[in-house]
Amino acid sequence: DVVIVDMQQEALDGNTGIFSRELSRKITENIEKKEQTILLLNRRGFHTYISCLDCREPLACPNCSIPLTYHKPNGLLMCHYCGYTTPKITVCPSCGSRYVSGFRAGTEGVEAQVKKTFPQARVLRMDMDTTRGKDGHEKILSEFANGNADILIGTQMIVKGHDFPNVTLMGVLAADMSLYASDYRASERTFQLLTQAAGRAGRAEKSGNVVIQTYTPEHFSIVSAANQDYNAFYEQEIAYRKLCGYPPADNLMKIMLSSQDEMLLTKSAAWVKAFVDNNCKYKGLMCIGPADAPIYKIKDVYSKIIYVKHKDREVLTGIYEKLDVNIVGNQAFKNINVQYDING
Repeated sequence: DVVIVDMQQEALDGNTGIFSRELSRKITENIEKKEQTILLLNRRGFHTYISCLDCREPLACPNCSIPLTYHKPNGLLMCHYCGYTTPKITVCPSCGSRYVSGFRAGTEGVEAQVKKTFPQARVLRMDMDTTRGKDGHEKILSEFANGNADILIGTQMIVKGHDFPNVTLMGVLAADMSLYASDYRASERTFQLLTQAAGRAGRAEKSGNVVIQTYTPEHFSIVSAANQDYNAFYEQEIAYRKLCGYPPADNLMKIMLSSQDEMLLTKSAAWVKAFVDNNCKYKGLMCIGPADAPIYKIKDVYSKIIYVKHKDREVLTGIYEKLDVNIVGNQAFKNINVQYDING
């Protein structure tokens, strides 16, 4: 039994917490029945999408139809496909509403709220922090499997193929977080994740319940996942891919450049972009970027991305070969790491 809860309506009705009334009621019932619950915080990456709470539209890039990503501390909104940026938006460009916000809760915050709302519950949290030690994953999963906790909280790692016979409730918090990720595959990945999550509840004799909390209850990926209807999802998603020229309708090559020298990286990325524009004259070819990678700096290494689109995969392979010949052995790229990925 899968229920989609409209969190906008919950807020209008006076419930501004992270748990809908439906999910709170079912968690309480599960605790009383001594059955287990999994709470999935549907979060990918470290950044937040921004959307309008009135018209429900995400703030998207005008060039790429990809939701913009919010960056701390300056509040800039950025597209990680073409590099488009805009200052923090406080008024929705679609409807003029001032109710523009994003969901920023982490697993620790969810755990604290669970313990406050359900003080009688025994709680486990499974994320990067709690699984760092040796056999961290196995210990937490073993504890939960042995019935030593009523509620397990976590991100994607808790829905990947685990089989707990006493789990009869799966709660998905903020399904929109992966839906509006800065990636053209966001709807596909949301559908996959919600389908997997729904499969964690009711795997034995007891029936299962799934509560999906979202601000966009009508979105096709969420509705299709709730109905376990792949065909309905595919028909709408493939139409979007064809319209925007994303794989598998067109082919897409990602060129990622990385370096500890930020100025050199900027210069090298600009050279690659200019090389493709000037030396790869193919009809229908589109070269986008360079843009900062979704996580621009990791361990003092900066990364930029360039995307090249074309219907013919062989054209992209030819561009890769041309670039590789001009980059390998080129002293200007001595301290630059270049990686290519076609349709990855």
